[in-house]
Amino acid sequence: MRAKWVRWIIGIAMVTVVGVLLFFLRGPITAAFARNDTAGHEETDGTAEKKQERRVLYWVDAMNPTRRYNKPGKAPDGMDLVPIYADENSSAEMSPNTLKIDPRKLQMIGVQYGTVGYGPLTKTVRTVGRVTYDETKIARIHTKVEGWIDKVFVDFTGKLVEKDQPLISIYSPDLLSTQQEFLIARKAKDYLGNSQIPDVASNANSLYDAARERLRLWDINDAQIQELETRGTPMRALTLESPVSGFVLTRNAFDKQRVTPDTELYTIADLSTVWVLADVYEYEVPMIQLGETAVMKLSYFPGRTYTGKVSYIYPQLDNATRTLKVRIEFPNPGFELKPDMYADIVLQVNFGKQLYVPEEAVLDSGNEQIVFVSQQAGYFEPRRVELGGRVDGKEIVLSGLRAGERIVVSGNFLVDSESRLKSAMGAMAGMPGMEKSGGKTPAPEQKKAGEKANPPPTHRH
Repeated sequence: MRAKWVRWIIGIAMVTVVGVLLFFLRGPITAAFARNDTAGHEETDGTAEKKQERRVLYWVDAMNPTRRYNKPGKAPDGMDLVPIYADENSSAEMSPNTLKIDPRKLQMIGVQYGTVGYGPLTKTVRTVGRVTYDETKIARIHTKVEGWIDKVFVDFTGKLVEKDQPLISIYSPDLLSTQQEFLIARKAKDYLGNSQIPDVASNANSLYDAARERLRLWDINDAQIQELETRGTPMRALTLESPVSGFVLTRNAFDKQRVTPDTELYTIADLSTVWVLADVYEYEVPMIQLGETAVMKLSYFPGRTYTGKVSYIYPQLDNATRTLKVRIEFPNPGFELKPDMYADIVLQVNFGKQLYVPEEAVLDSGNEQIVFVSQQAGYFEPRRVELGGRVDGKEIVLSGLRAGERIVVSGNFLVDSESRLKSAMGAMAGMPGMEKSGGKTPAPEQKKAGEKANPPPTHRH
């Protein structure tokens, strides 16, 4: 009887403890069941809503996404058409090649953006050059008569001479006899030039003009002829004067030297302008035009710059250095620029207003150049472009883009990889057997109850 009471008391105590625990835990338990029930309903409702929102815009051929179809079916190659949903391509006006990438993935691969620019472009071409003579201003002095040098007035190379400055005096028997003939013709003109007989007067004047012209052809100037007429007697030696101003480069005139018309007595170069021959690489030659402005600096004159113009582009390419000579003309009023000086040349090539993108934005596969255009948040269109050259880190765009468009300038290689991956997955999705069960291979059918399995094949010996 006592054991019965003990069991009864223990049962009452356990019921009381369970009741107290349920009383204190009823709130959390109710909330948990409410959350589970709400989550289940939300998930069900969200899935249904999502399925309801997935509207098919059109169907495409996975192997040729540029072709669109209005209804499902088979592609020309026998593969199933792949649907394009509204949540995958928010605008039916987008290109079929438009790619959507999750924003978190974009942040992970470090995509950065820029814009297509339009404006003036200039390229700086830096090279070296060598100062040389202006070949069009070099004079080679010869005498036109045979004789002997009586006196030398310019007696060393490098000397600066002015135009009409005496160079040498020369004694020539031929020149002496010509002077005598001229004086005789002058006297004949004085006596017979006013004759009443027309033929006599005409012949006297013609003889005088012919003798005077012969002296001129032998480089005897009008002042010397006038002096000869005033003196009335021939001069033993006549002076040869410089036809130009410049520096004496070579001298081959010495006292008592016999000279002939083929003897080059002096070479005189006018250095009021000089040429600079600059070496330009063959890929830079198409950028340079005649008349382009060039700036020159020399280490001999720190802080000073000289401005010139491109006057000629030589036709012959140096086979060893793969460079072409460009001739630049510089004024040299103070004769500071000396031949054979080395100089640093800067050419500013002006391309005018051009459409351009950063060179990092172009994905060059060799056969084509692609730029990814950002259309909306997470949507990218690969755009094929035609380029016109690279200018200081910028690519000139001839076609394929418009000014102001937002483009990818960093991470475009990974965007291209994502595009190719999705194209491959789309192609796999259209293959037979891959369109069901999320691409999983269906499980083999189960054998019916009571059906025996095929016995293993027996091997005959």
